[in-house]
Amino acid sequence: MAAYEDLMAFERETQALAQVAGRLGWDQETMMPRDAGPQRGEEMAAMEGVLHARRTDPRVADWLEAAEPVGEVEAAQLHHIKRSYTRASKVPAKLAAQIARVTSEAQGTWAAAREVDDFATFAPVLREVVALKREEGAALSAGGDVYDAMLDDYEPGATAAELAAMFDALRPGLVALRSAVLDAPAPPELQGEFDEGAQMKLSRQIAKVFGYDMAMGRVDKAVHPFSSGSGLDVRITTRTSQSDPFNCIFSTIHEVGHAAYEQGIDRRYLLTPLGGGVSMGVHESQSRIYENQIGRSRAFTGWLYGQMRDAFGDFGIADEDTFYACVNRVQNGYIRTEADEVQYNLHVLLRFDLERALIARDLEVEDLEGAWNERFEADFGVAVDRASNGVLQDVHWSVGLFGYFPTYSLGNVYAGCLNEAMRAAVPDLDSALAEGNTAPATDWLRENVQRHGGLYAPRDLIGQANGATPSEAPLLRYLDKKFRGIYGI
Repeated sequence: MAAYEDLMAFERETQALAQVAGRLGWDQETMMPRDAGPQRGEEMAAMEGVLHARRTDPRVADWLEAAEPVGEVEAAQLHHIKRSYTRASKVPAKLAAQIARVTSEAQGTWAAAREVDDFATFAPVLREVVALKREEGAALSAGGDVYDAMLDDYEPGATAAELAAMFDALRPGLVALRSAVLDAPAPPELQGEFDEGAQMKLSRQIAKVFGYDMAMGRVDKAVHPFSSGSGLDVRITTRTSQSDPFNCIFSTIHEVGHAAYEQGIDRRYLLTPLGGGVSMGVHESQSRIYENQIGRSRAFTGWLYGQMRDAFGDFGIADEDTFYACVNRVQNGYIRTEADEVQYNLHVLLRFDLERALIARDLEVEDLEGAWNERFEADFGVAVDRASNGVLQDVHWSVGLFGYFPTYSLGNVYAGCLNEAMRAAVPDLDSALAEGNTAPATDWLRENVQRHGGLYAPRDLIGQANGATPSEAPLLRYLDKKFRGIYGI
């Protein structure tokens, strides 16, 4: 066991340093002084240089060769370390540091361009990011599919062709349901102004209701909500809009789903490869099931209605049933993170297709805004009015997260599978949710998904929890039943 123990001690230090690098990213989005971007880019590049050197240290190969797993956990640890070592060894250290530097600076450029709705000021640095990521993808793919190599960072074992087939199976049902819903009379829309301080107070309360441990976390504001960290330090952000408290509330619940996953992992795996979520698809399954199947359910929104009235007084919605319909109102909109459940995946599919074209060189950065606007109008029947509602709305491409977007829809598929299994296992769940008690749901998810961390492969994990091979069918059944019920169609 000596080789294994030496390897794991080295790995824990690497994981700890990676957490420090992550904290730099959290600070950049929440508290960093506005003009500190260039220096932060150098800091991030330096950290990436250290991490890359550790991940490609020749001793890792020696330890891997000598180590012999004695059980399931040890075998899984070695699998993840070998995978990381193999991938990192394919990427030159200079390229890894350059990507870290450029993406750190690009994030600030994106935020500034988004604020003034000017894609042209962001395009040059995005062009540099895309070129660097293409180079990295080529190194990782070693002659194979470059986009698949990028996707493997976020959903190990998945391929673009497999996901495209799944999404092609999703699309007709989503389009048909959207058409039927939009032809029906719409529920009332939330009106008025809602104090942003009160929104944050309510969001922190709801985070605790969903089991987020504030002794090991915090809630802050950012341009784009996100979750950061693992183990004993998992932080989330949300955002507020005076006219739309749902944005804040459900962004918070979404990010709590991510954070609860990290906080729920078996403590024995802390600062090891098993100590984080196994994939972004599984991560998204947690955030989406928290936000939608639990947070937007009739039972939970009945409780939330009372909390909203306590926080904001009479806000013009007459009763719990009307509030439930209001929360789940389907309407065309520009912003993915604010999209209703029926249309959300159509936003993701647009991004999936565009970024695949970018990486394949079928689309260049200078043509991206036009391609986005054309595709959006074709898919949603609405012309994009400004860049912050279009190509500049998401942070992902600025920080080089190519291959990330499809995991959002894959997470929805996984959430659909988990929801069916959870409802079967906890038949009286709605009675608890109606009292603001999410524990029966979150405990089931912790036991069947979260505590395992990276122990099992993504699809194996969901398959074990669901009792069947993951497919899009449960998600389509859930959406169809829910929204045909709300709209009386």
